[in-house]
Amino acid sequence: MQALGREVREAARAVALAPAAQKNRALAAMTEAIRASRAAILAANAQDVAQAKAAQASAAFIDRLALNDTRVEAMAAGLEAIRKLKDPVGSVMAAWRRPNGMRIERVRVPLGVVGVIYESRPNVTADAGALCLKAGNAVVLRSGSDSFRSSQAIHAALVAGLREAELPAAAISLVPTREREAVGMMLAGLGGAIDVLVPRGGKSLVARVQSEARIPVFAHLEGVCHVYVDAKAKPAMAKAIVLNAKMRRTGVCGAAETLLVDRKAAPKLLKPLVAMLLDAGCEVRGDAATQAVDARVKPASEIDWSTEYLDAIITAGVVDGVDGAIAHIERYGSHHTDAIVTEDNKAAEKFLREVDSAIVLHNASTQFADGGEFGFGAEIGIATGRLHARGPVGVEQLTTFNYRIRGSGQTRP
Repeated sequence: MQALGREVREAARAVALAPAAQKNRALAAMTEAIRASRAAILAANAQDVAQAKAAQASAAFIDRLALNDTRVEAMAAGLEAIRKLKDPVGSVMAAWRRPNGMRIERVRVPLGVVGVIYESRPNVTADAGALCLKAGNAVVLRSGSDSFRSSQAIHAALVAGLREAELPAAAISLVPTREREAVGMMLAGLGGAIDVLVPRGGKSLVARVQSEARIPVFAHLEGVCHVYVDAKAKPAMAKAIVLNAKMRRTGVCGAAETLLVDRKAAPKLLKPLVAMLLDAGCEVRGDAATQAVDARVKPASEIDWSTEYLDAIITAGVVDGVDGAIAHIERYGSHHTDAIVTEDNKAAEKFLREVDSAIVLHNASTQFADGGEFGFGAEIGIATGRLHARGPVGVEQLTTFNYRIRGSGQTRP
């Protein structure tokens, strides 16, 4: 691990100084290598999935782990999309001239070395590697033990792309062991090699990283996402958004975990929304008003309101208008992603302004909490903190900045 740290630190300087054309050449080669390696990637993934099934992993876990032709092609398409993004390195964020004639520029520069610790999602190997490269960073990837074989196969394709573009192979480094001690070394900064950490995984992993890391962390602990259906929502739109937000993919962090319905809309909207979810195979846990509209609804406990299920389960309840929804989200939410469905623009603007979440939507599904859907090509994670990066962490969020000052002999009096 210490040798890996030294190699990736050295590679970081080469990548930081690499021109955009060279990085794009590597990304193009990676894209082709992923496609050419499809059979090897799927074979490795099949072994990981078989092992997970033998360990009686949940259906949601298997869904996150499993790859198929469509998902491998999506990885390749993601690399293509990242390649086509504007290179952020060296872009001038702001510029001004001082009265003494000095010109000051704020310029984007790479972070350095990013450490990514992730579980079960092998596609993170490709997304994180490509995003870090595009932003001029080197990266240390520590995949979950459950997706170790899949990640190795994907990583081999990324390294092939680096070599074809004559960039150091260590620029995208995969931790070569499943031993948990490797995580501890990364949390400590790997001997000064790693500048920032990004955890992607379950609550226990993220909590450990946030509590033990000695270097900055971009992360979200939970995705307790809400959809609030206002009295002035269009019924058909509300049904479409709620169903998609919960059931499109239940295991993603942007999946809705709580449905809130305006008390004024409850007589006409609550029953059809709840029945729709139940009929789609979603368990509904509700307050007294929600239990009253359908006998299949189970009672919600206090802890349900703040639970990230990552499964076909949702908590549902009635609130007093947009103010009630905002208060509920502030009390139980995780500052990740929350949505309002309404035709009342005043209520929508209030919700967008006052809900303190990284992503807030009006008349759209919470499942759009994804860097690809933001036009970022992909994302390395969702950040819910307030410093530097918030929401999807894409190429711009993987940079910092410095100030470049051009003078003509000025001295300070």
